[in-house]
Amino acid sequence: MYDALYARQSIEKKDSISVESQLEYCRYEAHGEACIEYADRGFSGKDTNRPGFENMMNDIRAGKIKRVIVYKLDRISRSILDFANMMEIFQKHRVEFVSSTEKFDTSTPIGRAMLNICIVFAQLERETIQKRVTDAYYSRCKRGFYMGGRIPYGYRLTNTVIDNIRTSMYEEVPAESEQLKLIYSMYADTDNSLGDIVRYLNEHRIKNLRGASWNTARISEILRNPVYVEADIDVYRFFSKPRREHLQLGK
Repeated sequence: MYDALYARQSIEKKDSISVESQLEYCRYEAHGEACIEYADRGFSGKDTNRPGFENMMNDIRAGKIKRVIVYKLDRISRSILDFANMMEIFQKHRVEFVSSTEKFDTSTPIGRAMLNICIVFAQLERETIQKRVTDAYYSRCKRGFYMGGRIPYGYRLTNTVIDNIRTSMYEEVPAESEQLKLIYSMYADTDNSLGDIVRYLNEHRIKNLRGASWNTARISEILRNPVYVEADIDVYRFFSKPRREHLQLGK
């Protein structure tokens, strides 16, 4: 049987410990015992949908693992429910759990209780970070900051200053706006299909972004894009519906 050394890093940052460094800590804790290394790069700890983690759990169920070693508790899980389920499997297969920087004795009730308390705070930290990021995006959107992403047809980016912060904003491209009006007016005519609109635009040499020809997928994307409509409660309700309830765009 082997020791399982597990490491996870959601994103690579200068102030975060690398997978290689985590495994080095785990090797030291293994004290030369035979081990198998599992790693997940670019995966969050919010759930267990991670290939390295799943491979390790399969080996545990197969009876190959006697002990799991991690650099820190939150490297393996930041969810109370996932951690509880994981520990149940560990106990069923008599697998020990070791954190190389946080000393837990899972053979005692106190040790298991302390472990559960730590995972509660790990989940709290994750949810706090998520809330802070969401609030920051919402605040920036409300103030009109450019939030990234592909620039929609009919607009271009222009530099601006909002609340003494340099940012960007959408600026209308008059020529493209006229083509948008044409697309919507043609689609409003029930005699026209998406294919009819595409043929008209291409026959009249009206170019898409980057000078490309039009296709039905691009037209459909434009017709469904909420950036082209004035926001109100009806629009909100429309885009909140499941996709199957939306208007059938492909005639």
